[in-house]
Amino acid sequence: MVIKGREDFGDEPKFFIGVEVEHTPLHGKPTLFVFGKQNPKEILQRCLDNSIDHVYLGCGNSFQPEEDRKQWEMWDHIIQELIKADIWITLDFDSGYANHDWFHDNGWNDYDKFVPMIAVKLPHIKMFNYNATVKLDDSSFKGTNTGVWCHKLHDLMDRTKYTDWSEYIGDKIID
Repeated sequence: MVIKGREDFGDEPKFFIGVEVEHTPLHGKPTLFVFGKQNPKEILQRCLDNSIDHVYLGCGNSFQPEEDRKQWEMWDHIIQELIKADIWITLDFDSGYANHDWFHDNGWNDYDKFVPMIAVKLPHIKMFNYNATVKLDDSSFKGTNTGVWCHKLHDLMDRTKYTDWSEYIGDKIID
């Protein structure tokens, strides 16, 4: 079943296939999108069945391990199995999880085909004035980074990096 737009999903599927429309290193690539925690063997089989070598995990804000160690271990198992298969992996997660040691202690970032998609939620972004600045900060003064990075919000909203909601079309639900 091909759907017009991702808003047409209704009940969230487990898997759907489409083209990566967001401006990541994998823009334009056929992709298996995965909602929630799914069996890595099923993920890999669906990739094989559809000649796909890019998996996008955490669709629909479904990466939510909270502070439950078992949940983190389940996500780690999925990602480690995909790493062993030597395919591209994007993990879409809320920026609030970026402080979690798990991202830095488990080796995911050591894998060259791992794309951390850090989602920074900024509703009503165009209502901020021209002086708005996004600060990439540390957890504390002189914490783990060498300093901070500040970017004008409007510079980050470069048209070449923008994906309109209307571009999320043509996906195929497979389960």
